[in-house]
Amino acid sequence: MDRDRLPSLTGLRFWAALLVVAYHLSRQYHRLPLVSSLVWYGRDGVTFFFVLSGFVLAWSYAGAAAVPARVFYRRRFARVWPLHVLATGFALAVTAAAGGLLPWRAALWSLPLLQAWAPSTVYGGNPAAWSLSAEAWFYLLLPALLRALLRRGDRALALLAAAACCVGVGLWLAGAYMGSPALRDWLLDYLPLTRTPQFLLGAVAGVAFRRGWRLRVAVGPAVAALVLWHLALVPWSAAVPESRWYGPYSGSQLLVAPLFAVLVLAAAGRDADGGRPGGTLSRPWMRRLGHWSFAWYLVHQTCLRLALLLVGPPHGTAQAATGWVLVAALSLVLAGALHTWVERPLEAALRGRPRPADEPADGPPRGRGPGVPGPRSAADRSYSRSV
Repeated sequence: MDRDRLPSLTGLRFWAALLVVAYHLSRQYHRLPLVSSLVWYGRDGVTFFFVLSGFVLAWSYAGAAAVPARVFYRRRFARVWPLHVLATGFALAVTAAAGGLLPWRAALWSLPLLQAWAPSTVYGGNPAAWSLSAEAWFYLLLPALLRALLRRGDRALALLAAAACCVGVGLWLAGAYMGSPALRDWLLDYLPLTRTPQFLLGAVAGVAFRRGWRLRVAVGPAVAALVLWHLALVPWSAAVPESRWYGPYSGSQLLVAPLFAVLVLAAAGRDADGGRPGGTLSRPWMRRLGHWSFAWYLVHQTCLRLALLLVGPPHGTAQAATGWVLVAALSLVLAGALHTWVERPLEAALRGRPRPADEPADGPPRGRGPGVPGPRSAADRSYSRSV
């Protein structure tokens, strides 16, 4: 059975992770001509992951058989927590080697994935892992959210999607009333409540997609719209300091979710409806990179800090470009090893006992209690395990 029912979405995960990696290389290592300008706000790749998470979980679990909430929570725990703990330990070790003060309090808050709920702990022991705190909040919401969405008609879903988009705009405009730039950044960029509309938008799209709704937009134009978005951020950034509320620092995160939702729907529609394959995004090597993307996201920033510790900052554009390639490539290789020998084995071990022959792969037979509606088919179940 094919591991990916919607393979293009797996391929897109790699490109979103690459966007975040390039953002950190630009900001924390060395700028490169043209490239850094385009990815200067590439942290909005995290917004893509929030939208994608809502879409995939809703699409995967909006089937017929119920999965108890405790089973769903155990699977999500198995999916994200073991690698998170390992990556946090790696980050703390590099911090100690650099002679830095170990953020023990923040690291302890990150263990139960609560670090993003306070500005003093948001970066935890591993700064990249703040987004897992938001994901944990989304997982907590999903059983009740999905039951509510499945009771709504198509018109209500459309209104909810529009509301989620409008809330993003409203939150950005609310920055005008937040005097402290640091507090504003936490409230608008990191607080899980602020990111919930992005997950909701993805979940609504996933339920609508499960019902057969399709967005008649091809992947190419959806990608082009996102490229134009990042190009538009260049003059916006030049014209407005990042300390101002109306600059693109928070706007790049809060306003782009609809474009990512369009891309997800376009790629999923091309894969699901028996049309032509998803091109490069669905090729085996691209899907493999997509599966590595979670580990890559968690370790790339620590690898960058380790490179700066070992060899120091680059001197000149040529040396910086070489450093970019080496840091990105070596951290990706490490991510592949972690995915193969740590992430997947530990997830399999923590998912629970082997199921009886008459039990659905994603939970007990229908009628054993309330929870998350379960994936309908073996292919759906397989994809839900891969995200």
